Amino acid sequence: MAAQTKMPSLRFGQVVIGPPGSGKTTYCQGMQEFLTQLGRKVVVVNLDPANEGLPYPCAVDIAELITLDDVMEGLKLGPNGGLVYCMEYLEANLDWLEEKVAKHRDCYFLFDCPGQVELYTHQSSVKNIFARLAQWSFRLTAVHLVDSHYCADPAKFISVLCTSLSTMLHVELPHVNVLSKMDLVEQFGKLAFNLDYYTEVLDLSYLLGHLAEDPFFKKFKRLNEKLVEVIEDYSLVSFVPLNIQDKESMVQVIRQVDKANGYCFGDLEQRSLTAMMSAAVGADFHFNSSLAVQEKYVQPGSKTVEAEVMDL
Repeated sequence: MAAQTKMPSLRFGQVVIGPPGSGKTTYCQGMQEFLTQLGRKVVVVNLDPANEGLPYPCAVDIAELITLDDVMEGLKLGPNGGLVYCMEYLEANLDWLEEKVAKHRDCYFLFDCPGQVELYTHQSSVKNIFARLAQWSFRLTAVHLVDSHYCADPAKFISVLCTSLSTMLHVELPHVNVLSKMDLVEQFGKLAFNLDYYTEVLDLSYLLGHLAEDPFFKKFKRLNEKLVEVIEDYSLVSFVPLNIQDKESMVQVIRQVDKANGYCFGDLEQRSLTAMMSAAVGADFHFNSSLAVQEKYVQPGSKTVEAEVMDL
């Protein structure tokens, strides 16, 4: 009888994408520490050649291969052109990345990606890198972070919806859109509607009414109507609100991500997230990099995840 070929084990994780300043690196730091307390062995991979002074322990860093500063200085490129070059260089040297990630078995991966929007809407290098990761048995969810303060401006929110939709169609991965920095959402203005209007992307005609009140946008009324029609015709965009300092908010994001990439249905996840939360994470969740993980997430005297699993 012919020997059967052993299938490679699946590896799960997230590719964290989004515009500059949306909080990708902070998200990776908080998510790494949060998931570690839930019993997952987490590996963070920095794919942003512009990242300096990383706040989290980084298992794989693209800076070992190429950096944006070196490209800008050596090739006399600007930051946008430099980032495109760096991603094309990584795509041409994926054997380096494959060798690096192969050293980490039975881990959950967080990929901290660059912030240039064009990389996820027009340029193909990042998309091809994600496709190659899938060939290496990675099951990934694209976590697209958007700064929540855009909700306070109807025109910017429609722009964000268009960008999110374009990214979803171009990247071709299971996708979770996240409104980050929810604790700061009204510092730039009061929301015109309840939060669920923005997270569920309900009838956008109400936003058009608010735009009509602005003299600048009156002449773009037909254009905005068509943009809204495109968004509603696809009916793909919705958001999960995130406050990185709030435990329940983190849980909501994790649930969405785990469903999207199938992690919650695999052998690695035999217990519900609710059970793990009650065992491992305290009632108060305060993300602060100056505090120890034990102080941030675990109640004194609470059971470990392993102990709770034995009780189930």
